[in-house]
Amino acid sequence: MQIYNFFRSGTSHRLRIALNLKGLDYDYVAVDLRTEQHLGAAFRALNPQGLVPALVEGDLVLTQSPAIIEWLEERYPRPPLLPADPDERARVRALAAIVGCDIHPINNRRILEYLRKSLGCDEAAVLAWCATWIGAGFEALESMLAADRGRGAFCFGGTPSLADVYLVPQVESARRFKVDLSPYPNIVAVDRACGELDAFRRALPTEQPDAG
Repeated sequence: MQIYNFFRSGTSHRLRIALNLKGLDYDYVAVDLRTEQHLGAAFRALNPQGLVPALVEGDLVLTQSPAIIEWLEERYPRPPLLPADPDERARVRALAAIVGCDIHPINNRRILEYLRKSLGCDEAAVLAWCATWIGAGFEALESMLAADRGRGAFCFGGTPSLADVYLVPQVESARRFKVDLSPYPNIVAVDRACGELDAFRRALPTEQPDAG
């Protein structure tokens, strides 16, 4: 199994966490977004979108981190990233989707590069953009975490789930974009709990071979 990814990519980060939680070994293939390697012909032959991550196993090529992580959950169901109960699965998926659908897509690299290069935004404006949409999503997530009186140290229950897989990279991104996290104590506490686990620590951007 090969994972084509970039150390600082949030979608790559979440996939590394999922793989680590599943206890799966993989070969790390770095795709340098800083030099636009993802836009070259070699990588576009794997993923016509030119986006990371991509998973390759034999003749199988998978793209889009939600699809890859769902594939992992179906092919390697233990340990599970989703609860067994359908209602609870929907709740966990909703938490993950706040990040995956509403926060990350409008704060990823290609959007920020468009703001900088096409719209002429300076870094202060870019950071304000990021803070606006991260804050909007985190406000909802914080409220949902606070309302769940039965949860443990993680987003749902007492073990990491798909929601944590999505949330932790977004918290890392929020810190990089200088977002004030003090209004979100539950999110910070979940991130801290995840940070105590080896699966999350090994997935950190700073721990990857292409970091720096």
